[in-house]
Amino acid sequence: MEPAPDKANPYQDLYIYYLSGRFRPGRAFNPEHYIGSWEEGEFSFLFFTRPNMALVEATVNRLAGLDLLDYYHMTYEQWQGGDIVPRRIGRFVISPPWFEVGKKNADTTIVLDPGVVFGTGTHPTTLDCLEALQLVFEDTTIQSAVDLGTGTGLLALAAARMGCSKVLAVDLTLLAARTAHKNVRLNGLSKRILVAQGDAEKFMDFTSDLVVTNIHYDVMKNLIGTSGFLKKKRFILSGLMRSEAACIESTMANLPVEIIRRWNQDGIWHTFYGASY
Repeated sequence: MEPAPDKANPYQDLYIYYLSGRFRPGRAFNPEHYIGSWEEGEFSFLFFTRPNMALVEATVNRLAGLDLLDYYHMTYEQWQGGDIVPRRIGRFVISPPWFEVGKKNADTTIVLDPGVVFGTGTHPTTLDCLEALQLVFEDTTIQSAVDLGTGTGLLALAAARMGCSKVLAVDLTLLAARTAHKNVRLNGLSKRILVAQGDAEKFMDFTSDLVVTNIHYDVMKNLIGTSGFLKKKRFILSGLMRSEAACIESTMANLPVEIIRRWNQDGIWHTFYGASY
């Protein structure tokens, strides 16, 4: 597959500024070549497609509680861990928008611009979730779903492509939510998918037939203890390492749920597909 002649990957090079403190410059901060910021605990990462040290330093000096710790320049492929090219995963072709792929096969094509957010479909947990989604839609009718920790929005997009008419996609990180929203628009699915930025635990009570959560264990262990979890017809839980999966499975043994299938990738990553009764 060749890149479309009128498009090119907009993320050829990344310039990343590593800060201590939470970067909250306000909505007016939208300089040229700025992609966005990502928070990890009490640290922030700023992403640009062109170097802009002077602006970053001036902004850090203007805002309280920030320090510039380091600066990185890398290619987009280095950041994402490989080339971002069209890939067939199960029934879908997942393609970045700078390739012309499958416009006549909208039901089996997902256009995905990951930006600097992880979630291109190649991680073992994402692959297992896509397979689990296929099983869900083969097993029963799913009219509504909630995707907690949506990242790029890939799993929400796949659920909508499989026929789900109402999907809520949630991520705590604003940059991820914005990326997911962009991908929803790229696929023409704004009438089916609503993207929200916020804490996953606050959205578990959202009425839906299915919950998909590929998220940190510390969050998931709280999610499965909610009444909202037990009201879901089906669930997909992923992103779990071995000891974490054992704890989640032990907890579910005392709940009115059935594990229909388990995935175990190389003894590391674990995924559960199950039903409430």
